[in-house]
Amino acid sequence: MSTLNPTRKVSRRHELREDTVVTAYARALGYFENNRSVVFGAAAVILLIVTLIVGLSWNQGRQNEKALSEMAVAVQHFESGDFQAALDGDASFTGLVEIADRYGSTDSGNLANYYAGDAFFRVGDLDQALENFEAFSKDANYLGASAFAGEASIHELKGDPAKAGDLFARAARVFESDITSPMYLESAARAYVAAGNTKKAIDAYESIQEDFPASSQAQNVAFLLAQLEATS
Repeated sequence: MSTLNPTRKVSRRHELREDTVVTAYARALGYFENNRSVVFGAAAVILLIVTLIVGLSWNQGRQNEKALSEMAVAVQHFESGDFQAALDGDASFTGLVEIADRYGSTDSGNLANYYAGDAFFRVGDLDQALENFEAFSKDANYLGASAFAGEASIHELKGDPAKAGDLFARAARVFESDITSPMYLESAARAYVAAGNTKKAIDAYESIQEDFPASSQAQNVAFLLAQLEATS
């Protein structure tokens, strides 16, 4: 008795499938042979793009670490209240202004913009403070809200309460907090009142009342609303 396996019957459908695979492979091989330079050129371009992305990412990481290291002493001066020194730096450390200019595209350089904006505000240079606050790339977090509030305060001091009100309201919403949001909404209402926009002021006070009823700002809302409604 033969030990060979019986001949396998192959269906017509299977034959067609195999023919299709063989044909596709042949076509691909033919294309490669006829367009070898194009294929290798495309592969080289892809490799170059990947290499550039990896290189840029690596360089960005190094720049970010360098900025963070250089900023440490400037932040120490900021925290101690020596804001001008923090901004300017000296022979022994780099100031916030230079760090923000040199490394602004990194996370640490971006943070330097925030610190510089705050420091300029504290030394009374409102124009430069506004420029740095606006240059700061804001996320939906405490610092982002604080930067919007900083911009709002500057516009309020420069005589544009309507703009200030909108920015205070934005600060309240970009990062909702039981502590900061009612405070920013109260500032927004004050600015709107100064701008003569009673409706927006009422909306801001009502937001405090409805969304943050346990806040200290909510305690006086009923009285403030009654005043506004009486004069509107």
